[in-house]
Amino acid sequence: MSATSHPTSAHWGSYRVLVDDGRVVGVRPDPEDPAPSPVMANTPGAQHHASRVARPAVRRRWLEHGPGPDPRRGDPGDAYVEVEWATVLDVLARELDRVRTEHGSAAIYGGSYGWGSAGRVHHAQSLLHRFLNTIGGYTRSRTTYSHGAVEVLMPHLLGTPAANRLLHRAPSWTAIAEHTDLLVSFGGLRVSNTWTSSGGRGAQTAAPAMRAAAEAGVELVSVSPLADDTAEDSGAEHLSLVPGTDTAVMLALMHVLFAESLADTAFLDRYTVGADRIRAYVAGERDEHGRPGGVERSPEWAAGVSGVPAGEIRALARRMAGRRTLVNVGWSVQRARFGEQPLWAGLALACCLGQVGLPGGGFASGYGSMGNYGGGSTPLGLPRMPQGNNPVDSFIPVARVADMLLHPGEAYRFDGRDLRYPDVRLVYWAGGNPFHHHQDLARLSRAFGRAETVVVHETHWTATARHADIVVPATTVLERDDLAASQGDLSVRAMPRAVAPHGQARDEYDTYADLAKRLGVREAFTEGRTSGEWLRLVYGRWRSMLARHGLEVPGFEEFWERGRVEMPGRVEDEALLGGFRADPEGSPLRTPSGRIELFSEAIASFGYEDCPGHPVWLPSPAVAEDDAWPLVLLANQPSGRLHSQQDMGAHSAAQKVRGRAPLRMHPDDARAAGVADGDAVRVSGPRGSCLAGLVVSDALRPGVVQLSTGAWYDPSAEGVTCAHGNPNALAEDVGTSSLAQGCTGQLVRVRVEPWRGPLPPVRAFEPPRGVASV
Repeated sequence: MSATSHPTSAHWGSYRVLVDDGRVVGVRPDPEDPAPSPVMANTPGAQHHASRVARPAVRRRWLEHGPGPDPRRGDPGDAYVEVEWATVLDVLARELDRVRTEHGSAAIYGGSYGWGSAGRVHHAQSLLHRFLNTIGGYTRSRTTYSHGAVEVLMPHLLGTPAANRLLHRAPSWTAIAEHTDLLVSFGGLRVSNTWTSSGGRGAQTAAPAMRAAAEAGVELVSVSPLADDTAEDSGAEHLSLVPGTDTAVMLALMHVLFAESLADTAFLDRYTVGADRIRAYVAGERDEHGRPGGVERSPEWAAGVSGVPAGEIRALARRMAGRRTLVNVGWSVQRARFGEQPLWAGLALACCLGQVGLPGGGFASGYGSMGNYGGGSTPLGLPRMPQGNNPVDSFIPVARVADMLLHPGEAYRFDGRDLRYPDVRLVYWAGGNPFHHHQDLARLSRAFGRAETVVVHETHWTATARHADIVVPATTVLERDDLAASQGDLSVRAMPRAVAPHGQARDEYDTYADLAKRLGVREAFTEGRTSGEWLRLVYGRWRSMLARHGLEVPGFEEFWERGRVEMPGRVEDEALLGGFRADPEGSPLRTPSGRIELFSEAIASFGYEDCPGHPVWLPSPAVAEDDAWPLVLLANQPSGRLHSQQDMGAHSAAQKVRGRAPLRMHPDDARAAGVADGDAVRVSGPRGSCLAGLVVSDALRPGVVQLSTGAWYDPSAEGVTCAHGNPNALAEDVGTSSLAQGCTGQLVRVRVEPWRGPLPPVRAFEPPRGVASV
C-alpha cells in the first residue's frame, strides 16, 4: 500500500504527514514554508508510541480508598486500573458533583494551560473551560509562564491597550529592515524559539526575516551568556554577560546617556513621568526609594556585576544614541527573580534614547521569543470556540499552583492586591503538562498529593498523567478534523483527520458532552451540535465578522476543499505608540498620568520591597557567588521539541546524550569538574538534582551551564530527583516579585560532577503498572 499525504498544523508550523496502513510513517514540509521547523520530525515516533494513553484509567489507590489527599500520588510504582468508558464517565461525573456540592465550584481548579492542540475548535483549554463554565465555574489561572512579568507590569507603565499592542502588535521585521539601524536584544534572538507560535503558522517567516534585516544593514547586538543565541549568518555582535545582570547593564547604559548629555530630555519631559527619579538613581544621588544617597550605577559598577567591560558599555551607549535603535528584552530575561526590572529598565533605556513611537526605534519584548512576534497581527480576530462565562471570581497567578495546593487559605500579594489561596479539592487538567512548565518538581509532586482528586485528559502518559487519579485518553490533532491559525498568521488552514484514534481515545468534545449529559447540562454545553457542526459554525461566524468589515473569504466547504485561505485583515505595524508620540495630548496612554510611567506612583504605593516604583538593581540569588553551587544553570527553551511535547520523537531523541537531556558546559568548567564530553553527569542544586549528558562547548560563558527544559520528568532512580535531565527539578518555586508572581525557572545555581556507578534507565516513557499499550 502506498503512503498517502495529509496536511496538518502544529504549534511548530504547517506540514504534511505520510500515512501507510493507518500509521504515520513520515513527514514532509509544507511547500509554501520558506523555513520549516525540523521539530516536525518528532511526529511519527510520537503518534504511535507506547506511552500513548489507550484506554480510560483510574489510579488503583484512589479507586480503592476514594477521594482524598495521598502523598503517594505520582509515585513511580503506582498502579492504574483500566476501565470502560461508561465507568470512567460515571465516576468522574459523581466526583465533580460531589466537590461542587460539598465545597462549591471554586474548589475545582481548571488547570489547562494551552499548547495541547493547534486547532481552533478542539482546543483543549477552551473546551475544558467551556465545560467547567457550563457546570458552575471553576478557579482559574491568570498570566502565563512565558511572560507573566510583562503581562502585569506593562499595563501600569503603558496602559492596558498599549501593553497588549506590545505583546500582540509589535512592529514587523519588514519595518525593522527598513527603518532600524541598531537592534540591541537582551536575551539574544534565538532562531529555534521562532519555530513556535501559539496555533502554528502558515509559513515560518521569522528567521528569514531576521536574516533579511541583517542583510539590509541592521546591526544586531545580542546581550546574552550564550554566543550562539542568534543565527550564525546574522552577523550579530555578542556581549557576554553574567546571567541575570541585564538590568545592571541597562542602568549603566542610561548612566552614560545622562552623564554625556546623550539622553533625549525633551522626549522624557513631554512623554514620560519619573525620568528625574531614574537619573538621580543611576547617578547615585538617590536610592531605590528616593532617599538621598545611593550607589552610582556607572559602567565600572556594571562591569563588576555583569562582567561586560565598562568600555564596551560606554561604546554601546554612544552607538545607541547615534542610531535609530530598537531595544528588545526577550521573554527569557524576565523569567527570573525580579524579572520585572529588566523589562522596566529596557523601556526606560528606550525612552532615554527618545525614539519610542518612531518606525524602527523604541522598545519591544518578544523578538526571538516566538515566531509570530514581529510577523504581523490580526486585529479582527481568529476563529475560536466560545468558552462561555465563568461565574466564579476565584483565581491565582498561573505559576503559583503549588502554593495554592500546599497552602489553602494562606495570604499572598499580587499586583497591588492582598489575596488568599482558594481551597481547591479537585484539579482538572487538559492539554498541558505542569511538570514541564513549573519549578521545583518534587514540591509540585507533593502539592498534587494534597488534592482530593486529580483528573487529566492526555494523549500520552506524561508526568502529569502519572499524578492523576482519573486519566482520560484524548485524540491527537492527527485524529480529528480542525482548523488552525495564529495571531498575525498568513493563512487559516484545514486540518483534516489523517489517522484513526489510538486505542479507545476520544475527542475531548465528546467526552465533555457525555459528562455534561450525566450532570444534566448537555444541551447547554453542546447547544445541540456535534464537534463537526461547531467546526463549520466557528468558521462561519468568523466569516460573517469579516464580511461586516468588508472582507471576504469562501464558505466552509470551499475552504475545506482548498485546504487554506489567505488571512484577510492582516496588518504589519511600523511603530509601537506612534499615535501617542504624534499627539500625546489627543491620544494619551491609559495610565494615571497619560504618559509612559518610568516611575509608577501606583506600584510605589504597593510598598513591595521586591518591586519599587521605578527600575532598580535587585541582585538575583543566581548572581551571588556560592562555593557550594559554583555554576549558574541557564534553563532555556529546547530546540528539539516544543516544551515537552513529543520528547520521544526522532528529532528530540537525536539531541540526547546517553539517553539524557544534553547539558552544555564550557571547557574550563568541565576540566575543573573532572568531566568530559559525552559523560553522564549529576547536576545538583539546593532543591534537587538530575542526570544529564555532557556536551562541552565554548559557546557558553565560563561559569555558566545550559540545560534546556522539556525532558520528561523521571523520578524513578535513587539518588537523583530526575533521571532524565529536567532542569525544573532544580529550580526554585518562587515568584518574580509580589507584583507579577511570574515564573522564575530561567536561572539556578548548581554543581556538576561525574556520575559514578551504573547509569539508571530512563523510565519516563514507560506506561505505569496496570496499563497495557496498544
